[in-house]
Amino acid sequence: MIPIKTLQEIEIMAKGGKILARIMGELKAKSGPGITTKELDKLAEKLIFSYGTKPAFKGYNNFPAVLCISVNEQIVHGVPSDRVLLEGDVLSLDLGIVYEGLCLDMAITMPIGGISPEAGRLIRTVKKALKRAIARVKPGKTIGDIGHAIQNYIEDQDFQVIKELCGHGIGKSVHEKPDVLNFGRRHKGLKLEPGMVLAIEPMAVMGKPGIKKGPDGFCYQTADNSLSAQFEHTVAVTEKGPRVLTE
Repeated sequence: MIPIKTLQEIEIMAKGGKILARIMGELKAKSGPGITTKELDKLAEKLIFSYGTKPAFKGYNNFPAVLCISVNEQIVHGVPSDRVLLEGDVLSLDLGIVYEGLCLDMAITMPIGGISPEAGRLIRTVKKALKRAIARVKPGKTIGDIGHAIQNYIEDQDFQVIKELCGHGIGKSVHEKPDVLNFGRRHKGLKLEPGMVLAIEPMAVMGKPGIKKGPDGFCYQTADNSLSAQFEHTVAVTEKGPRVLTE
């Protein structure tokens, strides 16, 4: 059964989402050549508690950190370490918080200094794919409509969708039903209803499709070590259409 949120719960999540977006903005501003991923994680934890919220990821399935930090060929769930960010890296930050008992989830990908034109195009493509997917979040549309919008746009730009990983429902738990695939067929799958809240997170790679587990035991990375990018928003289905809660 798909959890349906009340209007009051969605308002609470919207307040938490604004806090998460603010934290993510501060992390983005601090991300640059010379900083370690562990330093970014410590900053994220400090910010989370300063806003009166709690981390959603730390301890979840034994994940050891607050912030998922993935660099270059790493797709998602990278564990912060002493790795120093370098000019030309492609950095993905994925962060979840708990606000008044409800979870929010958000991710961005950004360049560290100057990157190749093709890497920049990959980032812009995934960001735009998320925007197109969000436009399908309306009563009567389906999970397949969301996945189709993501897959169709990314593949039209000659990149590959990550099919093994997906978005999800979110609320009292950071991961709820349904799975929100990054591929699909229009009009197929679960029909969207007001009160559903989804974490939509398109992921794409520059090279061949396929993933492998990274050496830290948590991270997933591209099978051929090509660059990847990810964006994510938490979005509520309302009678009036999509409501992005993490902006």
